[in-house]
Amino acid sequence: MADPSSYRPSPGQIPDSPGVYRFRDEHRRVIYVGKAKSLRQRLANYFQDLANLHPRTRSMVTTAASVEWTVVSTEVEALQLEYSWIKEYDPRFNVKYRDDKSYPYLAVTMNEEFPRVQVMRGHKKKGVRYFGPYGHAWAIRDTVDLLLRVFPVRTCSAGVFKNAARTGRPCLLGYIGKCSAPCVERISAEDHRELAEEFCDFMAGRTGTYLRRLERQMADAAEEMEYERAARLRDDIGALKKAMEKSAVVLADATDADLIAVAEDELEAAVQIFHVRGGRVRGQRGWVTDKVEEITTGALVEHALQQLYGEEKGDAVPREVLVPALPDPVEPVQQWLTDRRGSGVSLRIPQRGDKKALMETVQRNAQQSLVLHKTKRASDLTTRSRALEEIAEALGLDSAPLRIECYDISHLQGDDVVASMVVFEDGLARKSEYRRFQIKGRAGETQLWHGQGQDDVRSMHEVITRRFRRYLAAKEKTGEWVEEPAADETLPDGEAVRAGQDLKDEDGRPKRFAYPPQLVVVDGGQPQVAAAQRALDELGIDDIAVCGLAKRLEEVWVPGEDDPVILPRTSEGLYLLQRVRDEAHRFAITYQRTKRAKRFRASPLDDVPGLGETRKQALVKHFGSLKKLRSATVDQICEVPGIGRKTAETVAAALAVAAPAAPAVNTATGEIMDDADETAGLSETTADTPGEPVIAGPADERRGQER
Repeated sequence: MADPSSYRPSPGQIPDSPGVYRFRDEHRRVIYVGKAKSLRQRLANYFQDLANLHPRTRSMVTTAASVEWTVVSTEVEALQLEYSWIKEYDPRFNVKYRDDKSYPYLAVTMNEEFPRVQVMRGHKKKGVRYFGPYGHAWAIRDTVDLLLRVFPVRTCSAGVFKNAARTGRPCLLGYIGKCSAPCVERISAEDHRELAEEFCDFMAGRTGTYLRRLERQMADAAEEMEYERAARLRDDIGALKKAMEKSAVVLADATDADLIAVAEDELEAAVQIFHVRGGRVRGQRGWVTDKVEEITTGALVEHALQQLYGEEKGDAVPREVLVPALPDPVEPVQQWLTDRRGSGVSLRIPQRGDKKALMETVQRNAQQSLVLHKTKRASDLTTRSRALEEIAEALGLDSAPLRIECYDISHLQGDDVVASMVVFEDGLARKSEYRRFQIKGRAGETQLWHGQGQDDVRSMHEVITRRFRRYLAAKEKTGEWVEEPAADETLPDGEAVRAGQDLKDEDGRPKRFAYPPQLVVVDGGQPQVAAAQRALDELGIDDIAVCGLAKRLEEVWVPGEDDPVILPRTSEGLYLLQRVRDEAHRFAITYQRTKRAKRFRASPLDDVPGLGETRKQALVKHFGSLKKLRSATVDQICEVPGIGRKTAETVAAALAVAAPAAPAVNTATGEIMDDADETAGLSETTADTPGEPVIAGPADERRGQER
């Protein structure tokens, strides 16, 4: 625990002007971001007698090891910079609402030639009209199903649309009148876009115009004795009214507003938001957060506003925002909202009438959300805490291991050896910090240890060494490390981690190798544990505990002990270690299978520079198989559209160097696979060594030998 006086700046160093400040821990990770109208006055509040500080504030300043600040011109700039840094650094002591990107929206893709109505989640895209968010996707589909009678806009995917255009036959919705079928040119692109705009107008609340128009058309049809047409219009009017009933009028003056309510206790806070457009509730969402800092209701509202509108512009920010308490001061926040909308925004507390009554409804929803959250989380939070305490007690740790890293090795009969690293913090998986490694071999060798068996111990030693060498490099704040890391160490999404990329700055951003665990768990028994401990000893690291979990009897092994630690089968600590181990195994074997699949799909054409997937497919389609392509001359290859003389010569040379693999054999039938079915880079299977036969058996036979 750090003493705040050890890093307290002198009062003369701190400017008396608006700005944003950051507290960092001993690992240079940002743990708190705040803004202030006067940096000098605000920071002075943190460096007073610890007994006078709120317990959460006291925990933050004793965890921190330094403080720094950035001066800005206005409080509005401070608000914008604070939001940006909270999103960037993810500080552990800041209030962070659960991201709402999973809420579904009704979206109309006005950026396409033929706009499409669909359910969308995730980040908003330019040129797409959004309505919502909705609590459930089925609510969107019910609404769309009713409105398609009147506004038969396209709802099919791009693949279905292209297939219908190619065959000249629309999908089922086109036959039953719920799609205007632009795919078969029943309606022009201009008319279909106008239909989509009318759909958007209706969803935006301008409903009276269309109802009156349909009622007039129905009366005209009845007067002209076109009773079938009048009946269809009657049903259309009924469908529109039914869709409107799903969002009843709550504000009579057709108000566009967002209502935000907060329910809180000493530890947590729940936020509920109702989106009212055209006087009707068009969407609802909610968050729950831990109150890891001392914070007022007004400050909670300010954070909610940042979360809601931090990435929004224009009409996505309504003219009126109703809240239970105003931020202090309110002027910068109101100016920030006005800048984002481009016109005036009213931020106020409703005092009377319909808006106050609706705010009471939103408040009840927030209160119920908090109660439900506590009911669901109570047992889970208690269980996780007990599990961490049991692990600490069993392994003789000084404190509960809040960050646990687990490593596993995976391969198939010694080939494609890879390793995984998964991270659990506070008993929960932190997937953004997962890592995976391709094992290089001894002393920088690139080949695997064929013929030496499945050397899990050597692999474990290598991966622990590589991971904690980066930790030491970061600890020294050099931004580099002595040995070049493997180019194949990748993030979970496949992005390569290059030398210096993770440690090129010292800004304390998350997702770094620089943050150490309190406990390292390896998938294996005594040999793997000894290898991991030896790697740490060689690096001079003595403050990280190591253990291993053996699969056979679920025994917990610790370094230097001949006998394992036996945890009861009902132990929550054992259950948590099993979850960590199983997650590491899943992540490793997924990566291993991906690498193996890439190797099996390899083709000599992959090494031809400048030859992409489209031209590879064109070559195979033209010749029928890779075998016939090998026997083709340069002039014959030039006949393929898009293949020039130079590319043809390169292709011919590459295929001449690559020896054809021996025929594959189906072990189930004994049948020799006909290589007339070969396709470049898709179904051709090659052996590791030219001429080595490839045995193509059932997937389960090979998978059963995976580690």
